[in-house]
Amino acid sequence: MVSSRLTSRAEIRVLDLFSGAGGLSEGLARASATRAATHKYSTVRAVELDVDAAASYEANHGKHTVFTGAIEDWIKVEDVPSADLIIGGPPCQGFSALGKKDVHDKRNQLWKYYADTILKAQPQFFVLENVPRFLTSPQFNQFEELCLPGGNLRDYTFQARILNAAEYGTAQLRKRVILIGHHRDLPFPGFPEVAGTFQDPSDWKTVRSALRNLPPEVQVQNLPDRTHQFGGGVLAGPYRSDELHITRHYEEISLERFSYIGEGENRFKLPEHLKAPCWRKHTSGSADVMGRLWWDRPSVTIRTEFFKPEKGRYLHPSEPRAITHHEAARLQGFRDTYRWVGSKTSIARQIGNAVPVPLGQAIGQHLMLAFPTA
Repeated sequence: MVSSRLTSRAEIRVLDLFSGAGGLSEGLARASATRAATHKYSTVRAVELDVDAAASYEANHGKHTVFTGAIEDWIKVEDVPSADLIIGGPPCQGFSALGKKDVHDKRNQLWKYYADTILKAQPQFFVLENVPRFLTSPQFNQFEELCLPGGNLRDYTFQARILNAAEYGTAQLRKRVILIGHHRDLPFPGFPEVAGTFQDPSDWKTVRSALRNLPPEVQVQNLPDRTHQFGGGVLAGPYRSDELHITRHYEEISLERFSYIGEGENRFKLPEHLKAPCWRKHTSGSADVMGRLWWDRPSVTIRTEFFKPEKGRYLHPSEPRAITHHEAARLQGFRDTYRWVGSKTSIARQIGNAVPVPLGQAIGQHLMLAFPTA
């Protein structure tokens, strides 16, 4: 039988695997800070392969918390500490609806190390986040088999559901599979309920609400000249989110294209002479390419190349530019004081890969109720 290591207002020991820059941990920290919090989440170890993302995690969640490297190396060189909760989102590129969806992508197998960590850490609960296609993948079926009698994780079981971050206070339409597992000696805690204020889509947070008080016109193109020592190397940063309100250089043809696209419109509004050859050949398909956001709706899913209008609906609702890194971080729910390490491209990747903070907070507040108090 799993034993509780907790007392009233005790720390819930957390392992954050594939942590990225720490969006899910930031959500748990925010849950810990609410007046209704009965416990405090405390990261005992985070694991992240990307050096810049690991440095960002440490800049916000404490020194010496992050193992920078592959999870398979971490399991070999360190003793996995005991934990009450394991969280994390194994890389999803092989499952994603974008790209080549390679079923043989080695990243598809990283969930196995997540499972190994459950076996070693013996948590009471675990949370795994991934893209919706994970539910129909062979890996999901294999994970289910591990939790059957005779499987390595036979002492655990789980349920999975697709959640929309907009229903939990994020100004963004972002659907993700949230898998919540528990030791069989404990009841399933359920999924966080949609707050009453967000049950109606008309009440979802909007781009306007997320970007309030940010100057619409942006001239600065470069990050401040600053360096950071991490892991024996020198990286750029750290930068607060509110230092990331930066744009990029656009050619005249891009600016002319932007001028034809109104709020909520896209590449289909362009005259023929401004359409790229591939757009002329494809008169249907994605309506998000070279699309402009709506002020009074949530944004589309913020991905890793939100600074490129040709990659999706990332044009500012009214300005002749893509959204800035600061705006993207706001749309993901990060506070303005959150700190980021790396180049502009690296930070964009970290922002786009993160679990929206309000969704993480909702999960954290809900799971907190499942842990015993004295």
